[in-house]
Amino acid sequence: MLRLAVPAFFALVAEPLFILADAAIVGHLGTPQLAGLGIAGTVLSTLVNLCVFLAYATTASVARLVGAGDRRGAIRQGVDGLWLGTLIGAALLVVGVIAAPWIVDAFGASATAAPHATTYLRISSLGIPAMLIVLAATGVLRGLQDTRTPLVVAVAGFAANLVLNLVLVYGFDFGIAGSAWGTVIAQWAMAAAYLAVVVRGARAHEARLVPDFSGIRASAAAGAPLFVRTVSLRAILIIGAVAATRMGDTEIATHQVAWQIWTFLAFALDALAIAAQAIVGRALGAGDAAGARSATRRMLAWSVWTGVVFGLVIVAARPLYVPWFTGDPDVRHLLGAVLLAAAALQPLAGPVFVLDGVLIGAGDGRFLALMMPAVLLVFAGAVAAVTALGGGLVALWWCGVGSFMAARLLLLGWRAKGDAWLVTGARVK
Repeated sequence: MLRLAVPAFFALVAEPLFILADAAIVGHLGTPQLAGLGIAGTVLSTLVNLCVFLAYATTASVARLVGAGDRRGAIRQGVDGLWLGTLIGAALLVVGVIAAPWIVDAFGASATAAPHATTYLRISSLGIPAMLIVLAATGVLRGLQDTRTPLVVAVAGFAANLVLNLVLVYGFDFGIAGSAWGTVIAQWAMAAAYLAVVVRGARAHEARLVPDFSGIRASAAAGAPLFVRTVSLRAILIIGAVAATRMGDTEIATHQVAWQIWTFLAFALDALAIAAQAIVGRALGAGDAAGARSATRRMLAWSVWTGVVFGLVIVAARPLYVPWFTGDPDVRHLLGAVLLAAAALQPLAGPVFVLDGVLIGAGDGRFLALMMPAVLLVFAGAVAAVTALGGGLVALWWCGVGSFMAARLLLLGWRAKGDAWLVTGARVK
């Protein structure tokens, strides 16, 4: 579990750290450029997050075939996922290049920020196929129980991105376009590295590399339920942000900082979820339902204690890290109160992430697709109640985020307690 989870964690945290570095580079060009980066970056991150099923569905299906002893079939399944990512990426590339001005306008960009946002989005759209190839290839390697290669590629790729951005933005004076080109070059280099690894594995096991449209359709069908799940999660994030925005500038600033802290800690818990996907998928593929349940119990215990530790750290270290984010005394005071709620919810978040990974690894996407809209309704109802009763940001976190995590834990726990997800064999029927 640690062999899979630890490299996965560092690969996950590499990306946000270098995104922050990119923001710092562009930020020195001026406020309009930084605002343009923020708008374009939101569009691109949304597209990538909505396509994360390419990684999750591929991990589960590949791990299952590995457990069944069909390594050639596992790689072939992974290749189908790569072709699916390439096709979706090509379509999004065309949309991004052509529709960039209209997309930026829909976000209400100012007259000074809009040109920079359009420039960045158009250039960065050229890297969308590479981003989706990286997602799918990451899923292949995770399914093959390899999380070290994604770590190496992530660190090397994001380091190259940082260097390229510095050189192109400041050395060649390309401005925000230099940042976009640096990112695109780094993304395609990462995609090329992943493709080289997958092609080498395919040749070693005599797996086909040409597209198989029946296999691509199967990959799309496996990913569709996870797409629904992801859309619901994004809707929950947007509803929470909108509610905080309507409370005032202090509240939305505090909410954004608190959510970034929450998200960073979620990477560690998500690393356990990635390990759960690979381990459970492999066990079920090998016909070992008892082993899958045993691994689930062990990872649940780890996740609870990890959540407890994270909660204690959030509370105890507040005087150290809160000043990093803001000098505003009002935001600091409110952030301290909100973080108490975030800390209290960590022991719930741990099992939620792991159980989510267990069911994804088991290929139980249909349940997750049905569950998340129900959770969305619970969260929306809690936020509406907080707003109607005049509650503030602290109430939003205790009631809104609390109900969000509690509802997920209850539904995921109920599902995991039963046997419906313990489907063994090389494929989920």
